[in-house]
Amino acid sequence: MAENWAADVWKYSSNADPSAIAGIARYCGISLQKRDSSLVALSDKEELARVRENFLKKKLGLTDADVDLDKAIISVGETMKGDRAKNRVTVYYLLAERFGKLSLFSGPNPPSEKG
Repeated sequence: MAENWAADVWKYSSNADPSAIAGIARYCGISLQKRDSSLVALSDKEELARVRENFLKKKLGLTDADVDLDKAIISVGETMKGDRAKNRVTVYYLLAERFGKLSLFSGPNPPSEKG
C-alpha cells in the first residue's frame, strides 16, 4: 500500500519533522501494509486501549493515568475529525508531539519494531 504519510501529518502539524514521520512509519512496520491496520478506529474501545497500552505506555514510556491518556487520544481524534479515516502514522505522530516524545523517532537509530 503506497501512502504519503508525511502529507497527512502535515495537514495537522505544519512544522512536522520528516525524520520523525519516517521513524513512526518504520515503528508501525507491517501494520501499514494493509488499509484496515493502517488506520486507527478511535470509536473502538479495544483500539483505544491498544493505542494507550502499546504506543503511549510501552513505546513513549508514559505513566499518566489511563483516563488522561485516553483523553489525549480522543483529543487527537477531535483534531482529525475532518478525516473519516485516521491514519495510524498521523495519530501516533500527533500523540508523540503532544507529549514531547518525537525525538524517540527522529534520532540516529529510529525504531524498527512493530507497535
